[in-house]
Amino acid sequence: MFCPQCKSLMISSAGQLKCKRCGYIRDITGADQMRIEEKRSEKEIIFFDEDQEVATKPTFAIKCPECEHNLAFWWMRQLRSADESEVRFFKCVKCGYTWREYD
Repeated sequence: MFCPQCKSLMISSAGQLKCKRCGYIRDITGADQMRIEEKRSEKEIIFFDEDQEVATKPTFAIKCPECEHNLAFWWMRQLRSADESEVRFFKCVKCGYTWREYD
C-alpha cells in the first residue's frame, strides 16, 4: 500500500499502515488484506504461429537443405533453460521445409 500524501511505501505495524517518510497513519481494513488468486491473469505472447501464413514474416538469405533455395523465413524460440541462447528456426519460402540452428 502506498501513502496517499507522499506516495511512498507504507509499513504494516500493530494493525496500522504507517508511512516512514511523512508519518501518515491509518488502520488496516479488509480491502488491504492479501488475496490469493487461483487463476493467472497473464496473457500468452505468440511471436510466430506456424499454422498461419503471414506475408510479413522476416526472411533471411540461407540455403535450404532440401531444395537448395536461397531464401527462408526465420524466427527464434527459447526452448532450453533461460541461461542458454535461443534457437533459430528457418522455413524455406519455396518448399516449406523447416529446420533449426543452435549457437
